[in-house]
Amino acid sequence: MAPIKLAIIGAGPSAFYVASRLLSLLPVGSSSKLNIHLYDRLWAPHGLVRYGVAPDHPENCTHKFDAAAEDPRLRFFGNVNIATQSPVPHALSLPLSSLLPHYTHLLISSGCTTPILHPAIPPSDYCVPALSLVHWYTQHPSRPSPPPLQQLQHITLIGQGNVSLDIARMLLTPPSELAKFDVPAHVLAVLERSAVEHVSIVGRRGLQQAAFTTKELREMMNLTDASMVPPDPALLKEPDAGGEPLTRQQARTLQLLQKGSKNKPGTTRKTWSLELFRSPLLLDLPTGAAQESSGVRPPAQLTLAHTMLDASARAVPTGEKSTQSTSLVVTSLGHRAEPSAPWYEPSLGHINTVGGRVVDPSGLTVRNVYASGWAATGARGVLASTMMDAYAVANTILRDAFPGEDVQTTPTEVLPRTVEDDAPPPEVEAALKEGKVLEYADWKVINAEEIRRGEKIGKEQEEHNLHITPYVSASNLNPQLNRV
Repeated sequence: MAPIKLAIIGAGPSAFYVASRLLSLLPVGSSSKLNIHLYDRLWAPHGLVRYGVAPDHPENCTHKFDAAAEDPRLRFFGNVNIATQSPVPHALSLPLSSLLPHYTHLLISSGCTTPILHPAIPPSDYCVPALSLVHWYTQHPSRPSPPPLQQLQHITLIGQGNVSLDIARMLLTPPSELAKFDVPAHVLAVLERSAVEHVSIVGRRGLQQAAFTTKELREMMNLTDASMVPPDPALLKEPDAGGEPLTRQQARTLQLLQKGSKNKPGTTRKTWSLELFRSPLLLDLPTGAAQESSGVRPPAQLTLAHTMLDASARAVPTGEKSTQSTSLVVTSLGHRAEPSAPWYEPSLGHINTVGGRVVDPSGLTVRNVYASGWAATGARGVLASTMMDAYAVANTILRDAFPGEDVQTTPTEVLPRTVEDDAPPPEVEAALKEGKVLEYADWKVINAEEIRRGEKIGKEQEEHNLHITPYVSASNLNPQLNRV
């Protein structure tokens, strides 16, 4: 087998799972030479594990990523943005053409980072994508502005997946309970001042089609200081005889909702509700003449179409509609890959692949170019499915490395057959010397400091939003952290 020098764009779970699998299948000392370079436009690795899950739901998988990073054949280069627009200032921007000549193989594992917006309610001060809140409470390096929770009484979440329930839980959980987790101090301060009294979680279809898990719903039911407004009992009936039976998860979800929340309705100041068979039609913003009352901003009016399922289980309008007052609408409708990503297919919302191999618009495989995770599948699945997909892609990379595979590829090859050295592109080497690019050892220094600071105040970790500039290097990371 010819030597493999693999560049991976993205350093989230899928990227690390592919790298880990390849390193284990081609161990040190084997006859096959392997080098892997992971690039991420953020200075910290691990992607959604660090910046996508609620702090009170940490994922326990980074030990596996740390183990992979200990292999000298793997290198991580953080703060390097390749081929797309970066939301982070001061990242080293590198065109794909500068990367390709230095590698024999390429894996795109950059995820889905573009929120899908609702066509009826464009972004405004009264309507934001869920990602802006998630990035706020996970302290993403893009540094989104905090929501003005001290002015908001009612928040409407559009979409009934786990992200919506994560946001609702973060808004309704007492900050004193969140303080033991990796919730930044400035986020806790905003939550302490919150005026939010109710969170509506709106979905266009019914309970059987809701995407949240039973575990997430159970946590909502057990909130300390909030109660659920019971749904219409007609929506909580068992399916008719002869209808499609409930799955095990659907049955558990139904039982939870039938039982109701731990705190009974009317016993708490804060409440939440699941609003099924509703779809946004219009968001009327308050006029300029509307005045804030006691520091609370005037509400907008959200018009919702009432829906039902047709024979294909699609949500269709019934002709009825209703209006509710709300201080903020948060859309949580999924994500697409970056449209500027290499080989992005607009009709899919992600990169077009067959068996992990990237396919060009003509339907031909691009030799030695692969995609994994959400970049290849779209934003779906959980960490376990991401791992299995990544392992399959790693197996495909190795299978293609041996002669005899009958795969029809594009006439023009984008990657060289061989490369002369194990170094990254010269632009990355120069940025490393300037301190603009971080390696995994640098990240471990920062992570250790975050853990140390967390232990001092009785929490898991006190995360930092390090602002990487050309003047921050591995040699002065500790002084920089002291200024954060």
